[in-house]
Amino acid sequence: MKMNYFVVGTNDMDAAMPFYDQLFAQSAVNRISPTDRMTYWLGTDFAFATAIPFDEKPATNGNGTMVGFCVGSPEEVKRLHALAIRLGGTCEGEPKQRGPRFSAYVRDLDRNKLCLSD
Repeated sequence: MKMNYFVVGTNDMDAAMPFYDQLFAQSAVNRISPTDRMTYWLGTDFAFATAIPFDEKPATNGNGTMVGFCVGSPEEVKRLHALAIRLGGTCEGEPKQRGPRFSAYVRDLDRNKLCLSD
């Protein structure tokens, strides 16, 4: 079994799109916006999206919910963590060795928690 896709909520698609465009800029993914309320970044075996909630209530980050991205190397973990902070994200854990993985944690503009690991 493999993960099909992951969606995080946003209250500001105009801010979310450039945040993730820049975060994924060096990845082999393409942005597709089939509607005003949903944007996907798609690649081989990769599907991630931001969405304005269907129920029209404000998007909130889930307590205990986190999206993990395997980015390939400790250097890329450090680069993407710094980039996310420059783009307005907040640090939830500096890049360092954690058990078997080198990882870092950030929150995006809507406070969704992201893990970047090697």
